[in-house]
Amino acid sequence: MRPVTGAHPLFDRSTAAGRLMAGLDWGATPVGAPEGWPQSLRGAVRTVLSSRYPMLLLWGEQYTQLYNDAYSALIGDQHPAAMGGDVRVTLAEGWPVLGPLITEAVDTGVASWVPALQLLLERAGYREEAYFSVSHAPARDDQGVTRGVLTVCSEVTEQVVGQRRLQLLRDLSVLDVGTPSVERTCAALVAAVAEHPLDVPFAGLYLRSGSDLRRAASSVADLPEAVAATGDDDWGLARAAAGSGPAASASAARLEVPGGPWGDRVREALALPLPSADRHQPLGVLLVGVSPNRALDDEYRSFLGLLAQQVSVAVRNARTYEDERARAQALAELDRVKTSFFTNVSHEFRTPLTLMLGPLDDALADDAAPLPPVQRERVETAVRGSRRLLKLVNNLMTFSSLEAGRTVARRAEVDLARLTEDVASSFRAAVERAGLRLDVSCPPLPRAVALDPEHWQQVVGNLLSNALKFTFVGGIAVRLASDAAEVRLEVEDTGVGIPEAELPRLFDRFHRVVGSRSRSQEGTGIGLAVVRELAQLQGGSVQVGSEVGTGTRFVVRLPWTALDGPAGGPAGADPARADGGGPAGSVRAAVEEATSWTAPVARPAPAAPAG
Repeated sequence: MRPVTGAHPLFDRSTAAGRLMAGLDWGATPVGAPEGWPQSLRGAVRTVLSSRYPMLLLWGEQYTQLYNDAYSALIGDQHPAAMGGDVRVTLAEGWPVLGPLITEAVDTGVASWVPALQLLLERAGYREEAYFSVSHAPARDDQGVTRGVLTVCSEVTEQVVGQRRLQLLRDLSVLDVGTPSVERTCAALVAAVAEHPLDVPFAGLYLRSGSDLRRAASSVADLPEAVAATGDDDWGLARAAAGSGPAASASAARLEVPGGPWGDRVREALALPLPSADRHQPLGVLLVGVSPNRALDDEYRSFLGLLAQQVSVAVRNARTYEDERARAQALAELDRVKTSFFTNVSHEFRTPLTLMLGPLDDALADDAAPLPPVQRERVETAVRGSRRLLKLVNNLMTFSSLEAGRTVARRAEVDLARLTEDVASSFRAAVERAGLRLDVSCPPLPRAVALDPEHWQQVVGNLLSNALKFTFVGGIAVRLASDAAEVRLEVEDTGVGIPEAELPRLFDRFHRVVGSRSRSQEGTGIGLAVVRELAQLQGGSVQVGSEVGTGTRFVVRLPWTALDGPAGGPAGADPARADGGGPAGSVRAAVEEATSWTAPVARPAPAAPAG
């Protein structure tokens, strides 16, 4: 269209579009010279030029275009040739979508509005995916006849594409792969990315394996299985793995993968390093296809960079989980071997101890051939030492059996008050020999209970032994009580007390309270751990409260719901009860060991067991 001189004053020369209109020969267009335009058209042109919102006026059967500066920015390279031209030519790629809307406005005289309308445009040298919110209103002449369409539009491409990309990142952040493994996580990540082909037409995930990059997962089959991490390849994988940043390549064209809303061939790929703790040694590489209908601009690159970071975090978490699981399995195996060792060694100790104690007890009880005083004292010393060792072996056996899951509660209906009082009374001589007071209060319970009596004896015996070991003045109280919810055993002493910082670990196996004054330096630190495990096996719990210099109070709680079950228990061998060294024998050994403590009082020690 040729320029003219002496342009019509209708056109506002303060805008670029107005100056362009003023310079065009409108007489050579279907709308004719401005002097012949109806007042309605002139008014519409003034409205369009004065607006800062993108506006396009289509007039006549040829849909001649008149638009403002804001609209010219939307059509890119099509401006300025579009001014005065046929919109069906200018927007030929998008006309299959726009045409019906414009025709409807002309035919019906009814305005329409469409949000986020997807259009195919060629305004920047490629087939571009774009989105517009568009309103089409009929434009009438002076007689009220519809002669064209007034279009008001705004581009929302950034919002639509941005929300879509954000959804992909959100999907990856909440990805659930069940029990995580690197292999399963990689497959799930690529599968999730494949659900968003408009932004990532294809994806391949590569991880370091020695000196190579090996494909861990991909959404297309034709990507390379492996490349040298330090070499050069057509996809830029090695360059990205070297930590030099993303590497673009044109190798995607050979895959013939469709992309974008219209299935155009993907021609470009981007290899993105997966960040790791060492910025010069990425975890691997994420290879992604670039949409053929979106420019690889800063926003697109930023999105793909965030995608690579999200993938890297998921892979690193999976790898950490695998490492932790492997460590846990190794520790579990070590624990199993240790438990087996304790069980076997304890068996080897307990059998000869039991066989040795029989003849020694017979020798001490033989009135027909009594031992001379010197020999009796020696035998009694041997018996006390043997029973002390037997107690240690029994505790180790019980704890090992508990850890291995082989200990079962053999429930029997018992008079718990009498059983508790009998165990406590067996310590009375040792307690009084130490110059302490033993108060036992075990009134009858309102009903019988069903529990493992041997385990209960061991619980009471270990708590009393512990109390005597750390008490030098005052006394020890044993109380059994109940209410509507539970039965409680309390063992309270006026001993040296336990520092508050030690209380959380008091029931841990082999834990020893450092610097605590005690009657003996001997012990393994598993007595209280056995108490907790046996209480839990009966369906109960144990708590402790203590104050240094005042004393300690243990409370074993057994809910009635755990005590009202039927008597009896599963059959089968329980290593902790074998060889005649059951808990009843343990109580006897504990009493004799406690009696030996009531000799001269031990000095403060650098470390003493907590049980």
